[in-house]
Amino acid sequence: MTFFLGLGIAGIVLLALSLIFDGLLEGLLDGVVDGLFDGLLSLPVIAGFLSMLGFGGAITLGTTGAGPLGATAVGTAAGAGAAWLTWKLSKALMRDQTHTTPRASDLVGSPGSVVTAIPAGGYGEVLLRLGGQPVKYAARSAGPVARGTEVWVEETLSTTSVAVRPVER
Repeated sequence: MTFFLGLGIAGIVLLALSLIFDGLLEGLLDGVVDGLFDGLLSLPVIAGFLSMLGFGGAITLGTTGAGPLGATAVGTAAGAGAAWLTWKLSKALMRDQTHTTPRASDLVGSPGSVVTAIPAGGYGEVLLRLGGQPVKYAARSAGPVARGTEVWVEETLSTTSVAVRPVER
């Protein structure tokens, strides 16, 4: 039983190392198998197999009279199932796509409101929405703009400042 528990603990340690050294095994085997196994030889998959082989074998050995050969068979089946589930979950997570990161140029044409008055030729502050989140930017305008005025962004001057014009209704 100690051998099986050791395998299970080794699998957990390997899983922790796979989180630290992500992609190490794939990098070492890069080009050797040329995508033949398509992620089956990743550290999380191997760690899942090893852990379930060890813990499944230990549980079988401790609760039944199956002996080491039977415990190995049950542990191998449990390990194969855990490896397959880990592989499928990894593939699903890798397919998950997010939206593109918003850029300052995405602000051009967006509405906002002045939170600190903009003097002629100087800077004030406007509240804009970037990626759905409210963000304050330094703002410059051709003429003075009072606090609370609705504005449109004409251009981005830098990553933290924009040029605006008041909305005419």
